[in-house]
Amino acid sequence: MSTPTWLKPLAWAALIWNSLGVIAFVMQMMMTPELISKLPIDQQAAYSDIPLWSTIAFAIAVFGGLLGCIFLLKKKTLAIPTFAVSLAAILLQQYYNFVVINSIDLLGASAVFMPILVIIIAIGLLYISIKGKQQSWLN
Repeated sequence: MSTPTWLKPLAWAALIWNSLGVIAFVMQMMMTPELISKLPIDQQAAYSDIPLWSTIAFAIAVFGGLLGCIFLLKKKTLAIPTFAVSLAAILLQQYYNFVVINSIDLLGASAVFMPILVIIIAIGLLYISIKGKQQSWLN
């Protein structure tokens, strides 16, 4: 079956999306104690005590998503396990955000929108890559 015409623009849009995730990760890694001290008190604790496992999950999530998009653009089935690992890392990171530090209490209900959007997009990319293999769009 031929590759659908929407796949390439979608993969490029997803690459840009995941690039923004990488930028967010880099910005978080560059937060100095001085920058953290300018945040509201409740957010300061969240940013200064992030455990290593959550930071690693964040890195795997964003770099995995970026790499998965590159595989999708190159029509490689490696997109499937890459997106799967990225999604697992997203879920682990969100466990930290919603269960460990209860980000809804810290940041309010608005803290729910972006993580849900990230999860939906990650599931969508995994689904598209699986469908791509089934339909022989990916090899």
